[in-house]
Amino acid sequence: MTELGLPEDIQACLFDLDGVVTKTAVVHAAAWKETFDAFLRERDGDDFRPFDQADDYDEYVDGRPRADGVRAFLASRGIELPEGTPDDPPDARTVHGLGNRKNELVLRKIRAEGVEPYQGTLRYLHAVRAAGLRTAIVSSSANTREVLRSIDAERLFDVRVDGVVAAERKLPGKPHPDTFLAAAHDLGVEAAHAAVFEDALAGMDAGRAGGFGYVVGVDRVGQTDALYAHGASVVVKDLAELGSDT
Repeated sequence: MTELGLPEDIQACLFDLDGVVTKTAVVHAAAWKETFDAFLRERDGDDFRPFDQADDYDEYVDGRPRADGVRAFLASRGIELPEGTPDDPPDARTVHGLGNRKNELVLRKIRAEGVEPYQGTLRYLHAVRAAGLRTAIVSSSANTREVLRSIDAERLFDVRVDGVVAAERKLPGKPHPDTFLAAAHDLGVEAAHAAVFEDALAGMDAGRAGGFGYVVGVDRVGQTDALYAHGASVVVKDLAELGSDT
């Protein structure tokens, strides 16, 4: 698969959504900041310390299921909240309430501003499929299908393992490898013969933990060293850099 920049024994490619296929990672980061800053400002008053849209996002929430991201960030500030339930209203002071507030904001921003794909990724996906490799989208987002349909890209993936599927199957999210492993299983491919494409540090951890044959880190925000430290086989700024035909 030298024309794709992959080892010869790779049979399938597993792609993250936000930051790899679509330019929605910045939308998620902005929604998290708005959500957490409002919560922290009300809770801490004069001692308010804002959510860092770069460092806090990368370290605690990027690539993780919403509730896991809420727990991880709040734990970093020594804060505990009741779990609540997945159908908590967005103004509930619970883990799920905060997560639902963030999701409400993301959907509002996406519907107002639209979704833009990375053209280099779309070209690469077409090249991958033309070469006979199978493809899967693997995302913690419960809005994956809606986002893919908005850019007419749902047809480019044989399998979808997203936040909805993970909840149905009770699969832990990234940095655990279970969603990627489920996608490989659904494609009928062993992890050792599958490549993971991720921009999140949690996604790198999942690729390494799952024993995948190749892990491509996509550096959109200047974190090449961190992506390598978390298990990337190679890091590129855009998938158009891989191989010679994309």
